[in-house]
Amino acid sequence: MLVLGIDPGTALTGYGLVRGEDGELALVEYGVITTDQGKPLPERLREIYERLSALVRERQPTAAAVEKLFFAKNVRTALSVGQARGVALLAMANAGLPVHEYTPLEVKQAVAGYGRASKEQVQQMVKVLLDLPSVPQPDDAADALAVAICHIHSARMRGLLAAAEQSGLDATRVDDDR
Repeated sequence: MLVLGIDPGTALTGYGLVRGEDGELALVEYGVITTDQGKPLPERLREIYERLSALVRERQPTAAAVEKLFFAKNVRTALSVGQARGVALLAMANAGLPVHEYTPLEVKQAVAGYGRASKEQVQQMVKVLLDLPSVPQPDDAADALAVAICHIHSARMRGLLAAAEQSGLDATRVDDDR
């Protein structure tokens, strides 16, 4: 499975491609799409759309993962992220790519093992899980890698649960009568 993680923003949109096979994770590519803040917003959004679309055509991921929009203290920031997020979702939909969305808590839980982990703890775990010499920079790229890793872990867990159910086990039941 090759997953494209996306951390949307109008100034910087982080992206990260992670391959997950047989329980192993491998970095394929990461970076940011930077837009010129002096340009009108519609042009910046078009640039994000075009660059993400090109990335999907070139790398052919099997799925995309995006963090769900969270409540932000700064309304202007939330609107900006929401616009970039919408463009990213449109690019994935137009490419026919399945998109999976995760809350920040789900991403932190999947990557760092703790839903209230700090941004730095998550970034350190991205470094460890992908066997990198240093934390990916900028933060937007590291965040995109984290959401890609989250999807790979979640897909693997869903696969294990489905296999357990097919074999007749109730994977959702906890037996306290030990």
